[in-house]
Amino acid sequence: MIRVKNKRAIRNLADKSFRAAKTRNVIAVIAIALTALLFTSVFTMGFGAAESMQRAAMVMSGGDGHAVIKYVTDEEYAAVSSHPLIKEMAYCRTLCDSVDNEALIKRHTEFWYYDDVGLKYGFAEPTRGHKPKAENEVIADTKTLELMGVPLEVGAPLTLKITVHGKQVARDFRLAGWWESDPGYNVGHIFSSRAYVDTHLDELQNTYYEDSSLTGAVCGYIKFENSLNIEQNLETVVTESGFSLDEDAPNYMATGINWAYMSTGVALDAGTMTGLACALLLFVFTGYLIIYNIFQISVLRDIRFYGLLKTIGATGRQLRAMIRRQAFMLSFIGIPLGLLAGFFVGKALVPALMEQSSYAGSAVSVSPDPPIFAGAAAFALITVFISTHKPGKMAAQVSAIEAAGYTDHPVKRKKFKNSQNGARPKQMALANLGRNKKRTLLVILSLSLSIVLTNTVFTLSQSVDVNKALENFSDADFLIGHADLFNHKYRGAESALSESFMDAVSKQEGFETGGRLYGSWGSYQSETTVQTVNQQPDGSFSTAIYGLDEFPFSRLRLVDGELDKEKLATGRYILEGVTTDDHGNAETGSFNHQVGDMITLTCGGNVREMTVLGHVVANPNTNTDGSWMGSIFFLPGDRYKELTGNTCVMSYAFNVADDKEADMESFLKQYTDRIEPTMNYASKFTALAGLEGIQDTAVLIGGALALIIGLIGVLNFINAVLTSILMRRREFAMLQSIGMTRRQLVGMLCFEGSYYAVLTAVSSVLLSIGCSLLIVRPMCGQIWFTRYHFVFWPLVIVLPLLLVLGILVPLIAYQTTDRQSIVERLREAE
Repeated sequence: MIRVKNKRAIRNLADKSFRAAKTRNVIAVIAIALTALLFTSVFTMGFGAAESMQRAAMVMSGGDGHAVIKYVTDEEYAAVSSHPLIKEMAYCRTLCDSVDNEALIKRHTEFWYYDDVGLKYGFAEPTRGHKPKAENEVIADTKTLELMGVPLEVGAPLTLKITVHGKQVARDFRLAGWWESDPGYNVGHIFSSRAYVDTHLDELQNTYYEDSSLTGAVCGYIKFENSLNIEQNLETVVTESGFSLDEDAPNYMATGINWAYMSTGVALDAGTMTGLACALLLFVFTGYLIIYNIFQISVLRDIRFYGLLKTIGATGRQLRAMIRRQAFMLSFIGIPLGLLAGFFVGKALVPALMEQSSYAGSAVSVSPDPPIFAGAAAFALITVFISTHKPGKMAAQVSAIEAAGYTDHPVKRKKFKNSQNGARPKQMALANLGRNKKRTLLVILSLSLSIVLTNTVFTLSQSVDVNKALENFSDADFLIGHADLFNHKYRGAESALSESFMDAVSKQEGFETGGRLYGSWGSYQSETTVQTVNQQPDGSFSTAIYGLDEFPFSRLRLVDGELDKEKLATGRYILEGVTTDDHGNAETGSFNHQVGDMITLTCGGNVREMTVLGHVVANPNTNTDGSWMGSIFFLPGDRYKELTGNTCVMSYAFNVADDKEADMESFLKQYTDRIEPTMNYASKFTALAGLEGIQDTAVLIGGALALIIGLIGVLNFINAVLTSILMRRREFAMLQSIGMTRRQLVGMLCFEGSYYAVLTAVSSVLLSIGCSLLIVRPMCGQIWFTRYHFVFWPLVIVLPLLLVLGILVPLIAYQTTDRQSIVERLREAE
């Protein structure tokens, strides 16, 4: 074969053919843009959620330093900071043991000095005002200032009550600057100046290893060149600086690695990897359906043109190159549009994802990272070129003779049959769908995908079982207690619930019943225990003991044994608490005794031998203080007070009338904010709000993806119908010339659209049931707060809309293309 330099000619042909197919180009650009939008939005959600979670983890871990040396002196800090492996190091000094302002009792607050590097690492650089310079200047986060009643004004006065080496002092300061609090992190920070440190240097001596006092202890947050091998680099720095990581060594130095970096290497299990791969394949397939259809129809429409090129010497390779060039030109327009729109769609959905993570409430950060756009563009391009491969192959293989006689459906030997009714529009419409069965199937699948996804999303969201979930979070309408209890810092009498709060609650309209819960610590000995933690020098084990009045006692969930109140009333029997997994199943590792085992319990100076009567669920949200000491025991309230001598109330659980729940919620919020701010409460509405959030998130994200896929499906349908009408204009003219009326022709087209809708409906129902049984039901078995429940109503709503679409699209498409007379259409060249 003689090689001819005709690349420029091929490019010109491709470009002119591209410009001639304006309708196809518009549809193809929209389709490619939607495909790119799908990938970009998903990648943005993934990257954005990961970025936001990492930042939230860094805030919670104390900053974005790689590692830290803790409780060191200035000399030790200086010895380490000069190591060559360290790129940068922050100097941070604790200025007190605790901040004791009553206004901050519900928000643990710390008082520090951070140098400039430390403020940067800790995300604490003031966004308004300036860094503290004078001895009496401080900066703080906005939530802490709000609780203290300090206005956001430079120079505003504030007083700190702090404990310094066990001694409480009060000092006056001026506000120099502030920054916005992270909403998901309930720890306050106040930073003073270097001048404050120099002024109070005598009281800021480090005595941590002598009396565990934090005052004066220095921490150094270290940044290496990168986050690789942090543990190894830290060990090298410490040992080469003359210190040891051995706790028993005289030169021991306490260290830590930022767990935010340890958690950045996301380990995906096989199930997660399979799910992600399936999602990407689904999006590729979704884009493939329409882009393939667009180019296949385009090739079929121009098949005579390609046949003509074949007759004048064009090769199959050149024809494929023409189609690839057109695909590239369309991608050059469509993909950037999809990338831009997809980023903003994904960015808008990231907050919903974050709200259902363990970092709910944290600040959301979504950066336009290049990998997002590179990955999305790559997947979109791959989808485009996969979709254009077969149409290009079709154009390359067709001969000139085949192209001249192409009729859009395979020529087969047909059997003639007699009909008494003649050719009716609805029968002709059904026959037309069978002309190209593959195209019909692809259109139906494209339309069905979004409907199936929508129904699957709603089935999953409606499978969230509120009652099942509430068992883990609440066994009563409300639980009140000291703020320390809800911060998991219950300290007995110091954190006792006030009688005035309980009295105020019981007098509220709608109050029905309630009961007190008590908590103490003691120890026990037993020859049959399997406990290995918290063992005392005398061989006994530390334990938590809880007493419950009648109402909370009736809410205990029995695991095994019995809840015989008469036996428990004798004071010779006790219940052991065990923990459960997310599905409510008792964890075998939390059983220290068998029913019938004997223990010797010591508490409040009293010693008593008791028999384990049964095991009940110890719930950190309802009937304990949230701590776990290796063992937990429960007693009726009277027996508890008799054994421990303790009458301090840990918490109070109660129910109210259904129509007064909202009123009680408002009362508790107002009471704990204004009357007794050291008290707090929890309610079942908190858990309900979280569950509703999960449902809303599933509907929001799944619905958004379903809408995008639905748009692609509708676009595919419009493209198929419009192109079919354009390709059959001469055929329609022939039908009208032999007597078919315009009304009959329009009716035939509407029947075609209706058949598409009906077949899509049948396909959607069958696929929805299949996905529900094969995907959603097993998924619900793995999620502790769900109980599988198939819903059909989304299909009932969507399918009639689909029927309307099936009728309107052909009708409108024909109206917009029927502008030539019958004679003009008959004269069109084959």
